[in-house]
Amino acid sequence: MRRILHSFLLSLITISALAQAPANYYSTATGTGATLKTQLKAIITSGHIDHGYNGLWTGYQTTDRDYYYENDGTILDIYSERPTAADPYNFTYNTNQCGNYSNEGDCYNREHIVPQSLFNEASPMKNDIHFIRATDGKVNGVRSNYPFGKVGTASFTSLNGSKLGNSVSAGYGGTVFEPIDEFKGDVARMIFYFVTRYETQLSGFSSGDMLGGSAYPGLQTWELDQLIAWHNLDPVSPAEIGRNNASYTYQGNRNPYIDNPNYVNLVWGTPTTDTQAPTTPTNLVANNPTSSTVALSWTASTDNVGVTGYDVYANNVLKATVTGTSTTVQALASSTTYNFYVIAKDAAGNLSPQSNTATETTLAGSGGGTGTCGTEDFENITGTGNGYATRTWTNNSITWTATDARVDETINGKAITLRIGNLTSSTISGGIQNLTLTTALKYGTGPGVLNVEINGTQVGTIPYSATTGATTTTTISNINVSGNVIIKITNPITATNGPRVAIDDLTWTCAGSLSTVENSKEKTFSIYPNPVKNHELFVKGENLNKVLKAEIYDLSGKLIKNIANPFKNSNKINLHGLTKGVYILKTDNNTTKFIVD
Repeated sequence: MRRILHSFLLSLITISALAQAPANYYSTATGTGATLKTQLKAIITSGHIDHGYNGLWTGYQTTDRDYYYENDGTILDIYSERPTAADPYNFTYNTNQCGNYSNEGDCYNREHIVPQSLFNEASPMKNDIHFIRATDGKVNGVRSNYPFGKVGTASFTSLNGSKLGNSVSAGYGGTVFEPIDEFKGDVARMIFYFVTRYETQLSGFSSGDMLGGSAYPGLQTWELDQLIAWHNLDPVSPAEIGRNNASYTYQGNRNPYIDNPNYVNLVWGTPTTDTQAPTTPTNLVANNPTSSTVALSWTASTDNVGVTGYDVYANNVLKATVTGTSTTVQALASSTTYNFYVIAKDAAGNLSPQSNTATETTLAGSGGGTGTCGTEDFENITGTGNGYATRTWTNNSITWTATDARVDETINGKAITLRIGNLTSSTISGGIQNLTLTTALKYGTGPGVLNVEINGTQVGTIPYSATTGATTTTTISNINVSGNVIIKITNPITATNGPRVAIDDLTWTCAGSLSTVENSKEKTFSIYPNPVKNHELFVKGENLNKVLKAEIYDLSGKLIKNIANPFKNSNKINLHGLTKGVYILKTDNNTTKFIVD
């Protein structure tokens, strides 16, 4: 249901919020900056009663109930609530308390907005209801211990629009979790509470890429700037006021940033804005090609604050983000010419002009124009511990998501262990011909197999040994899927106490059908004119009217056009919309290269 309008709410915040606090509760909060923050810390520490971790379940009976949207008394879950439409599901207090879960809507559990791993699960932080919300178990697991920030490309989106993905918050390039706009301010004010209530302990906590190591300001600069922006975007709501009052009754202390939102500005002020872009990277050089990689180096950019990284592009596709001035670009197609450039960026997200362009051609691969297109060694896995949860990380510009997985087991270094989950890639260009994977049974009994899917279709299985810890390396050959692909590896076991299998050293080769070496099975097949100058490509050949499909790819393997029965009525293909460059035409029996001028 639609919430009370903010315009109406803002006229009531000062009266309503402050009216709920006891008289003179904030009478000693008279300073500004670090002084005010410490004064607020003293106020909200006094009277704080720790009811223990299990006490949260009882607290949620009054603190986390929906009397503001549907007004039906169900659990108010910020990861599933739809403020202006029907919720995808609802949780009944106590009845739907977690428990086991596999999907959204299974049950609700206790979500630490500041992850408890950062303070080693110590009390009273572990039990403080002011920043521990009742949320969907599945989404809580996906959020894991990632900081909150603005997502660029989402690897996961909940049913109400909360999402996990790469950060586009200025100053941070890791993985972040972003709630919907309705609850961005709620999250910000809960974190402000945490770094105020526990300011004297922050130096002993892990940062989690969000917390600062000192009492003031208490947060890393990028996170503080993002949370202040969210605080201003999403003012205090009636639901927050009600929760603050119920939490005070339950726990004996309050969140001052809900009672008086202006404390945020008085404590931290307004963040400064950096608008100056870094200088242009220079002297970019490409060399040392292999069938799937090219080495790059360049001269560093400068910036008034500081360069935080470089985005590396190949044929206008982002391939990697690095902090140094050299890298080896991975997952390239063999026998292919690439134009590389780099762009510098700073902590505020300002981008430099692109560098000079460096051109290099990859070497021919074995097996009819194929080469190793990509590898995943799992060394970039984030998180710790032996719990089964959703894990997300990025390597070589590919984002991997493993569900119901643990990260503490190893094979050749780090590995990912699947229980009843799967490992899924983001979209990968270049196609796939062969896939190789190493497995090892870690828990349970075997032997068994993992299922391998490409673009949703099973293409084979990968076995694992019945001997615990024994490694098995297997190659699935002749997959031969061209264009963009998504790799998915699934443990088909349905019992949580069944075989739990670690995987490592995943590699794959490009699809040979996209080799830039012309491959015509019919000598009469030809194209003209080449280069194409008028957006029309003509084809000569026998039985053209029987050709079922024509596909056009760019040299990165991206599918540009897909035409059914292309020569049913004529022998030409319309190329309107294609920019200048080199492309590959693939029909039922033929593959050839052409140029658009």
